[in-house]
Amino acid sequence: MSDIHLKKLAKSYGDSVAVAGIDLHIAEGEFFSLLGPSGCGKSTTLRMIAGFVPPSGGEILIGRDDVTRLPPEKRDIGIVFQNYAIFPHMNVADNIAFGLKLRKLPKEEIRKRVTDALRQVGLSGYEERFQRQLSGGEQQRVALARVLVTEPRILLLDEPLSALDKSLREEMKYWIKDLQKKLGITTVYVTHDQDEALTMSDRIGVMQKAHIVQVGTPEEIYERPKTLFVTTFIGHSNVIDVTVGANDGQGMTVLLDGTVLPTRGPEGLAAGQAAKLVVRPENVIIGPDSSSGVSLPATVVSETYQGALVRYRLAVGSQEIVAERQNQSRTERFSPGAAVTIGWDPERSEALVA
Repeated sequence: MSDIHLKKLAKSYGDSVAVAGIDLHIAEGEFFSLLGPSGCGKSTTLRMIAGFVPPSGGEILIGRDDVTRLPPEKRDIGIVFQNYAIFPHMNVADNIAFGLKLRKLPKEEIRKRVTDALRQVGLSGYEERFQRQLSGGEQQRVALARVLVTEPRILLLDEPLSALDKSLREEMKYWIKDLQKKLGITTVYVTHDQDEALTMSDRIGVMQKAHIVQVGTPEEIYERPKTLFVTTFIGHSNVIDVTVGANDGQGMTVLLDGTVLPTRGPEGLAAGQAAKLVVRPENVIIGPDSSSGVSLPATVVSETYQGALVRYRLAVGSQEIVAERQNQSRTERFSPGAAVTIGWDPERSEALVA
């Protein structure tokens, strides 16, 4: 296993910048996700690490080795794509053994490694099956086994769950995370799915327009987004128009329709500046017990039943705020038109540049 250093890594296609000189360190044994919308540069970054795309500039280090100009087969990496590329004319054992046979390993060594790889991915006894006899999840496990059997230094996963249905994706993301932790292999995972990234990652790098705009743990990315893009891309948020009241190093306040609200925020925001106040719907408290540092009068616009959650749209002056409450037997429900008081913990809100 090894760590990964990307130093000013860049890729351009003519005048189009795909990756704009990113600097990133991924620790040995870490599960690191590159998260972002289509076209942001995450897959290009992964393919540069793999050696399939030559960088326009910068360096790629795996451990102490500069692999920037090495071909893929010299980098000692394993990669799984969206399309698992299982050979339909080979059984499971031969699919997994394919790379080992190319390396001309002894037959007994190949047999042992294939057996161990099948055990790792929970497919012992599947040796003689063919692709047509495997479910989507089983095909994914075969693709992973084919990579792991070569004992790579790092594992690269390019949206490997995108071809699976929702229930199987839920099952497989936990399975992959557990397997990665058990093996301790440094893993880079590319996805546009925020739930996958939050669930599986030790750290996440959020990409936007060829740049990594924030790196942090799932909790840091979700609870303390640094930009409006990160806020709106990760989960659902209330984005409220406010004006900065004070920001003097002792604390920060914003003004919402004349009401002073304490909050967190960057030092760069100045008094009188227009800003956006970000509050997650699950942090909005409804009811007379909402005196948690913020207290605002509101009117219920709508109530939507969502099974485990009840979602409320609330009018606060000229703006709307969404609140989500757990649907529990003793939880009070509010009908449209009801006058309520809402609030939230100031530490669970963030003022950002408008």
